[in-house]
Amino acid sequence: MPRLTKIYTRKGDTGQTSLAGGQQVPKESLRIEAYGTVDELNSQIGAALAGGLSDRLGDELTAIQNELFHLGSDLAFLEEDKAKYGVPQIEERHIQKLEGLIDELTAVVGPLENFILPGGSAAAASLHVARTVCRRAERHVIALSRQEAVGAMVIPYLNRLSDALFVMARYENYNRGVEEPLWDSRA
Repeated sequence: MPRLTKIYTRKGDTGQTSLAGGQQVPKESLRIEAYGTVDELNSQIGAALAGGLSDRLGDELTAIQNELFHLGSDLAFLEEDKAKYGVPQIEERHIQKLEGLIDELTAVVGPLENFILPGGSAAAASLHVARTVCRRAERHVIALSRQEAVGAMVIPYLNRLSDALFVMARYENYNRGVEEPLWDSRA
């Protein structure tokens, strides 16, 4: 476990930062953008949890926050450094767990019969914001993967997580008895 005795180092004042393996990169590099957006996603999930969610979703999202730390470390290390440092990584089991959750919650809320607008309850709206941040993280990781190697399960995990967050938002509205706002294509 890392032990941080001092939060500021002044090393980033020049616009450079270090990857977890020690390599110096510009702060606007695709890798930093990717794991920075994953950090933003984790914070958005934390905000959703702090706003109050059903117990069923709270337990899942706390586990997902830990998995997002795995994903962040997966992205913070170059592929060639991961074995050397024993980096926690996203694995197939994490994706399978998300797929199981999506199936379980969809069985409760039913199939989607119309496009819905993000919203309903405040808690569901927070989950929709998290979903859109997740999609942005996925786009950043895809862009990074076109230039550098990334963990094999990172993109599929983010893809499933955004789907899971969508279904969680639907579940939260259902659980609270709040109608999902439907898209009116004739508006």
